[in-house]
Amino acid sequence: MDVGGAYGGGKAGAPFDPITFVQRPQVVLRALCLLFAIIVFGCISSQGWQPEPPEPGKKSVEVCLYNKNGNACNYGVGIGVIAFLASIGFLAGEYLFEQMSSVKTRKHYVLGDLGFSGFWAFLYFVGFCYLSNQWGKSEETPVGTSNMQAAIAFSFFSIFTWAGCAWFAYQRFRQGSDAAFAPSYDADPSSVPGGAPYSSYPVGPDADGGYQEPPFSGSQNRGPGDFQAPAY
Repeated sequence: MDVGGAYGGGKAGAPFDPITFVQRPQVVLRALCLLFAIIVFGCISSQGWQPEPPEPGKKSVEVCLYNKNGNACNYGVGIGVIAFLASIGFLAGEYLFEQMSSVKTRKHYVLGDLGFSGFWAFLYFVGFCYLSNQWGKSEETPVGTSNMQAAIAFSFFSIFTWAGCAWFAYQRFRQGSDAAFAPSYDADPSSVPGGAPYSSYPVGPDADGGYQEPPFSGSQNRGPGDFQAPAY
């Protein structure tokens, strides 16, 4: 089925324009989500774990700089890695969105984008609050401070990028819903607000408007006695 403009996308099969593609707000936000995810899990993975001075007779162990709470570091890395993979997947989906010839396929993609983006914005909000709280309780350390603070800051920025992706997905869903319930071309224009009723078909003269006596009817109805000889 050939689709034109369904759920905010172009007509299926249209030529791909890379300049127009990279200028889409959805693509720009996905690229930012990808970049912020790399910063979050990269900062925590690189310097989020530091060796703790060993006690006598024990081996040195690494502890998370977020108040020595390993769950905080694991949470930040986890949501960052999944956001990174999801951003790549959604960027590929944006590229293929114009090629989706099925309205149902576009609808499923838009609903998946809406649900995941909204949920991940919420998880980043939780992560920002969680990491900020644990960092406030942490002891000062000579290394890793800037990385830990950068992870918190870009977790905060990611809330808005993922929320923005959810907003654009919602707008796409509304466009698809409005198109689905729009009046069809076969509908009576008088039932559509602002529509003009159908004009009546021009009717010609009534064929049965009146009976006309056929020519020569008088001569055909005369009897033999009515015939008169011509006068010389």
